[in-house]
Amino acid sequence: MTTKMDEKRAGGGAQPRASITFPPELYKTIEDLAKRKKVSIAWVVREAVEEYVADQWPLLAPLKEE
Repeated sequence: MTTKMDEKRAGGGAQPRASITFPPELYKTIEDLAKRKKVSIAWVVREAVEEYVADQWPLLAPLKEE
């Protein structure tokens, strides 16, 4: 069940979800990165995918606010 708080965090609406299986060594690396950065594993994966997409299709990448 999606709550209003979930929708607020998700940018106003439900977002698609994906289930991904990683090799154990890669998962451990992602887990370590997340712990060091004090973020979730999901955050690390989203950040990596955003960077990959921007690299592959630079004209389609959304502008990031920094």
